[in-house]
Amino acid sequence: MVKEIKTSSRPGHDDIDLGRLFGVLLDNKWLILLVTATFAVAAVIHVQLATPIYRADALVQVEGKTGLNNPLAEVRSLLSEEPKADAELEILRSRMVLGQAVDQERLDIVVVPTRLALVGDFLVRSGMGRPDFARRSVWAGEYLNIGEFHVDPTWLGRALRLVAGPSGTYRLYHDDTLLGEGRVGVTERFDEGRIDLRVVELEAGDGAEFTVVRRTRLAAINHLRSRFSVAQRGRDSGVFNMTLLDEDPRRAARTLSAITQIYLTQNVERQSAEAEQSLEFLETQVPQVRSDLAAAENALNAYRMQHESVDLSLETRSVLDSVVEIDARLSELEMEQAELTRRYNPSHPLYAALMEKRHSLERDRERLNERIQSLPETQQQVLRMSRDVEVTQQVYVQLLNKIQEMSITKASTVGNVRILDDAVAQPGPVEPRKPVTVAMLTLVGAFLAVAFVIVRSILNRGVESAEQIEDLGLPVYATVPLSDDQQKLVRRVKRRNRRRGREVACGVLAQNAPDDTAIEALRGLRTSLHFAMLEASDNRLMITGPSPNIGKSFISVNLGAVIAQGGQRVVILDADMRKGHVHTAFNADSKGGLSEVLADKAELDEVIRQSPINGLSYVARGKAPPNPAELLMGERFARLLEALSERFDLVVVDTPPVLAVTDAAVVGHHCGTTLMVARFGLNPPREIDVAIRRLEGSGIQVKGGILNAIERKAATSYGYGYYHYAYKTTQT
Repeated sequence: MVKEIKTSSRPGHDDIDLGRLFGVLLDNKWLILLVTATFAVAAVIHVQLATPIYRADALVQVEGKTGLNNPLAEVRSLLSEEPKADAELEILRSRMVLGQAVDQERLDIVVVPTRLALVGDFLVRSGMGRPDFARRSVWAGEYLNIGEFHVDPTWLGRALRLVAGPSGTYRLYHDDTLLGEGRVGVTERFDEGRIDLRVVELEAGDGAEFTVVRRTRLAAINHLRSRFSVAQRGRDSGVFNMTLLDEDPRRAARTLSAITQIYLTQNVERQSAEAEQSLEFLETQVPQVRSDLAAAENALNAYRMQHESVDLSLETRSVLDSVVEIDARLSELEMEQAELTRRYNPSHPLYAALMEKRHSLERDRERLNERIQSLPETQQQVLRMSRDVEVTQQVYVQLLNKIQEMSITKASTVGNVRILDDAVAQPGPVEPRKPVTVAMLTLVGAFLAVAFVIVRSILNRGVESAEQIEDLGLPVYATVPLSDDQQKLVRRVKRRNRRRGREVACGVLAQNAPDDTAIEALRGLRTSLHFAMLEASDNRLMITGPSPNIGKSFISVNLGAVIAQGGQRVVILDADMRKGHVHTAFNADSKGGLSEVLADKAELDEVIRQSPINGLSYVARGKAPPNPAELLMGERFARLLEALSERFDLVVVDTPPVLAVTDAAVVGHHCGTTLMVARFGLNPPREIDVAIRRLEGSGIQVKGGILNAIERKAATSYGYGYYHYAYKTTQT
């Protein structure tokens, strides 16, 4: 003989039972695996059917400003006035640059071929040509090339349907309205001239459909911006990496190349514009400086002639050279100040730095003027006039030199942007990333399955041990394991009408499988009942429960069979006149039972039926009446129970659920012993407690409980655990 015992400790009420959660996952491992496998298969299908996205990239460098030999360059460099990287990034993302790319590549014209749902793109990528059954779809090798597409503003953003026809013709529809017919290579006008369309190429079978849309320029720019990205490599490197995503790798490379060229061109134009502005300013100063130089020379010559050619001493010549140098530098600063005045306000740092430099030179000139005051009057006058001539002459020469420089700079401006890497599309798609996507979706499926199982176990906390029922103050008389033989027996009974000549005579487990563990548990209940009913007022036993489908009828029928097999006379009364099915266990019909007796349509002797088991009789529920509760409250029901008690040693009454109807409370007043059946994993403790309180509120004392359909689960093994004994005779 083999004996197996399994027990486990019981956690506290407020503890998180990790062992039970682990057991729940083991119990639902096949569900978790199924959901995970489903997500994995769906992920594989998704990555195969998803349209691949390709990436084109390019690399440009923005250097410091070059080309302009501008006196402001030194001051700007000291004050960090070079364009920042953020400014260049925003220029690249601007509508000025992207808008020109849209115009150049005609990205505002959208052509979408009609494909088979879900698998059409995959078949085209696989190179599948047009099959015979497909007419509207566009297949591999078929395409539409539009040369011109101009529409009235009212047609912007509205989808048109172009259907290929025979011999290079096509038809244009809006929804189901035909706008007209056209021919490839010819500019056609539709809708009274609101649509101008020229199809350059149309390679498609007769009936193939394309959707064409002329988007607004802003919509096309926004769509391009959503696929375009640019970032600086490193910090303050001035090197920008530009990327563009597109379904067509060649279009991605063309569009990104257009963006880089447009950015380079606008940078050159921006540098050239600065040179042109400086040149215009210098050219406006030349006539005035030339006039001032001529006037200064005339005044000096006239003074020398008047005083008979006065020459300067060495000391005066040294002072003159210093004064001329300072005045020349001041003249340069005046021109720079005039240029800055056009660009900045007086509070700008560039303007303030220039003014500080000018004030310093003016202080130096004042010190030299003090030295000049000590010279003879003639020397002073000649020095002043010579200074005017030489300073003006230097300024004039500088102006001419700068004009020449600006002219050369304007003609040879190359900008400070350099293309390091031309736009190139990467050979493989970047989306979807097949291995990563499959792995991620598989993990998501596993996570969702585990989460569903755990949440379901938390929300559906049916009793899983006798101790949970005993915590409610109700002693447990029996724990009945779930019987596989009973489930097979039920299926056989349900198929009895389909199986000719092999009808099941009896669906009672105690008769068909007397050594089943569930029947052994009911034999233990028989012993417990013997002592529990010694002090009972009668020999009537009510079997009830909180909710339907918990196995009350199974307990009632098989308990009665076990007791009858022990030599007693037992009758089972099906008091559930709504949905009772005690009769199905005996392969009988429900008509002619309790409801007929209570309605005075039959006598008791007529409805008592003998079962195939010796000593076991039963009364079916009868035809479902409209008022079962009222019939049970009548005097005839009480007299019927009295008559059954006199004829049999034990009367087992199977009642409806306590929480569903009031029938159990009515029947309980006529029965000396009441047992509450709860199903493993189905009835929560709170539900059982409510059912007990409801019966007690009606004056019915529940004697004990029965935990039915206990399953061997990992959740109970690692959590509460249960006591289950298998004690079978072995063949030798």
